Amino acid sequence: MNRNDIRIGLFGFGVVGQGLHTVLERTPGLRARIGRIGVKDRTKARNLPAELFTFDRDEVLDDPTLNVIVELIDDADEAYRIVTGALRRGKAVVTANKKMLAEHLQELIDLQRETNTPLLYEAAACASLPVIRNLEEYYDTDLLEAVEGIINGSTNYILTAMHRDALTFAAALRKAQELGFAESNPALDVEGLDARNKLVLLLAHAFGLVARPEDILAVGIAGISELASSYAREKGLVLKLVAEARRLPNGGVAAAVLPTLVRPEHELARVQDEYNGLITQSNFADRQFFLGKGAGAVPTASAVLSDLSALTYGYRYEYKKLHQESTLALTPAAAEADVLVTFGAEHAPDRADFSAVHEYFHSQQLGYYLTGTIGLERLAQAAWLRLPGISIVRLPAPLRAVAPAPVPAPETSTIVQAAWATDVAVSPL
Repeated sequence: MNRNDIRIGLFGFGVVGQGLHTVLERTPGLRARIGRIGVKDRTKARNLPAELFTFDRDEVLDDPTLNVIVELIDDADEAYRIVTGALRRGKAVVTANKKMLAEHLQELIDLQRETNTPLLYEAAACASLPVIRNLEEYYDTDLLEAVEGIINGSTNYILTAMHRDALTFAAALRKAQELGFAESNPALDVEGLDARNKLVLLLAHAFGLVARPEDILAVGIAGISELASSYAREKGLVLKLVAEARRLPNGGVAAAVLPTLVRPEHELARVQDEYNGLITQSNFADRQFFLGKGAGAVPTASAVLSDLSALTYGYRYEYKKLHQESTLALTPAAAEADVLVTFGAEHAPDRADFSAVHEYFHSQQLGYYLTGTIGLERLAQAAWLRLPGISIVRLPAPLRAVAPAPVPAPETSTIVQAAWATDVAVSPL
């Protein structure tokens, strides 16, 4: 098969952009070189010749010698202008901007078809993990039952440092920022929004379902309480931020990003530091596990490099499952999860939101918790979900279809005396 030469117009020369330059220098066999670099900061010192750089977006997009645009900037709105501008000019695009992709995915799919120009984004899903192309090609006819995983390396690094090194959340976050695994403004990571954006991409390629980010429940790790951490240690469980999408018996799909307690024998329990791990469950291939670095300059640049290599062979996404699964939709009202909710005296969850409450605990020293079953839609709409002092963690069970309503019985709950508690009492919710 003949390969095409690539001359790149690169936008962004930060951590990942410099990583891409490094890996290209180490890959002489790939017929791809950077011809121009668009940047924003006019004062920043750079280690490449000044004539390579420009501060004019159109100077790169309109350059007839450049046939591929690589977009590696933080600004999602500017990334959208760059990507759509490149596609309309007939230039293939590689991007790592998951926020921009998630917010405009259907439009970008349509624009690729309209312009007959490819847009690749392996680096936007799980950095170094070759996930998107596997979902597109290996699973093109094998209908997946579920995908679940750790798809944000920054939060996994933070949670690993908190669990293994006994660091506070603030100290673990600072360390992640120092190592380049977290941004100076880490809100997208620690609030679960980055993982949610990536889950939008996985849904499209795994199930043929284009969802809006705001339609997927996302809870991050910033509010995880010491009581929740103590509960995890007491039960021998590991706390991870897990994104999951699962096909339901009614034909819909349940999807959410939630801090999740994982059993030690589970594949995700062994995913440490900045690594990502993704599990696929399918009819034919059964259960498979992908593991690789999910943050850092060179791992992310390696995925960009893979997309560039694919472009030299004329590769593009076909979005096959969008045609196979044209009626599939998110159905949060049909899904439920088992959760642990910790809270204080000031704010409490509404017990009426739960289809069942399994345990209830109160300690003057540590606070309150309950475990129970709650519908995804009810949880997403709960007025108490984002209140100060309330922390929610999914228990180690997959998302599932809402169970049929049981025959009413006298209400009971278990009062728990944990080994690390000194004082238990019953208080009404």
